[in-house]
Amino acid sequence: MVNWFLSRDEGQPPEPQASPRTLRRWLAAYRSAEHTLGCGYLGLLPRTIERGNRAHKLPEPARALMAEFIGKDYETLKQKTKTASWLALGLACEKQGVAAPSYRTFSEAVRDRPRFTQVLKRSGPRAAYPYEAFHLELELTTPRHGDRPFEIGHIDHTELDLECVCSLTGRVLGRPWMTLLTDAFSRRILAFYLTFDSPSYRSCMMVLRESVHRQARLPQVVVVDGGCEFQSTYFETLLARYECTKKTRPPAKARFGSVCERLFGTTNTQFLYNLQGNTQATRNVRQVTKSVDPKRLAVWSFKDLHARFDEYLYEIYDSRDHPALGQTPREAYEAGLTQSRHRLHRIIPYDREFLIHTLPAPRQETAKAVPGRGIKVHYLFYWCDLFRDPQVEKTRVAVRYDPFDAGSAFAFVQDRWTECHSEYYAVFRDRSEREVMLASHELRKRQQNYARRFNDSP
Repeated sequence: MVNWFLSRDEGQPPEPQASPRTLRRWLAAYRSAEHTLGCGYLGLLPRTIERGNRAHKLPEPARALMAEFIGKDYETLKQKTKTASWLALGLACEKQGVAAPSYRTFSEAVRDRPRFTQVLKRSGPRAAYPYEAFHLELELTTPRHGDRPFEIGHIDHTELDLECVCSLTGRVLGRPWMTLLTDAFSRRILAFYLTFDSPSYRSCMMVLRESVHRQARLPQVVVVDGGCEFQSTYFETLLARYECTKKTRPPAKARFGSVCERLFGTTNTQFLYNLQGNTQATRNVRQVTKSVDPKRLAVWSFKDLHARFDEYLYEIYDSRDHPALGQTPREAYEAGLTQSRHRLHRIIPYDREFLIHTLPAPRQETAKAVPGRGIKVHYLFYWCDLFRDPQVEKTRVAVRYDPFDAGSAFAFVQDRWTECHSEYYAVFRDRSEREVMLASHELRKRQQNYARRFNDSP
């Protein structure tokens, strides 16, 4: 137990390195721990923390006053420095005739306070949110993210860190926005939607439309944040029509949307930051020069970017092991469908009725019927024969447009929705839906940039 082993060279027990009194004390401690704790080794461990005088040397009145100053003077919205609060504490101690604590003692007392409560009182709930207790589950029987595919879906937006150029002129069009619909159970990407428009209810409706086009289904519960685009009547009507429940995440609680938020970071690090023209350099604006300006290095067109995004999200990400699942999102999705059945009653046909329900309105929900030209939507004119009616000319009619097709729009004329065609209808007519969608986005952005440059010119 204490160096009583035989020497390998001489075969004799070595001389003990401790006094007999110490050996007897160790033996007593070993037997006592073995009797009380069930393990004699614990009695031989040194109790360094119990050595010396561990009592507080600061008088109790001074300690009570210090705790009061920390709670009422330092932990306030004024966000005073520790030095300022310590000096005020010294003046208070001098008035009451008690010994003032040193600055080091005061700093250690501040450090020993609960971090969450301290940041909450000094900086508010949003700053204290990272220090809040992380609850994985409400109850032991409550699934964290649903118990089957298509039960819970998350929708969120992000502006991509990449500059795009026009496929015809090569001019910079700007940074597109991406809207994601993610299945919370399997972490699979149900649909994504790229556009140059800022987040709106149109993006939300289009990503749901893409989900039906790919999966013929919508999630039963759609989780969104508190953005105004999710409060739109059109978006809520579409969800109500297909019996989807909308749930809004609490404000400033990013963990409730971690399914989407984490995926945005993964997309940047694994995909976008490996492409030419990414905007990492703009994080430090003062260091950006012409040689590293992303607008000068941009080479990706909207069509090529969409094709690569389609490959990354639906093939590469979908077939890689997810750390939270222990398997790929595709495997988790297929296993979930096998266990919960396919629920055929939730199938949504991708037909004309569904497409009309997903058609958004422009910013101005009505447009004027110009004689001989028709209605103007997003800088393009659309025409139908009903606009020849004198009672319709020069009147404002309700308008719906198709973000996937710049060649067609719908106008509510004579108590019915009528399809109108633009000058690009013949170009888009024989193209696939994906080709028309990509060309429509690029065309609208090109027209928008032209109008902005024209209005800004002297």
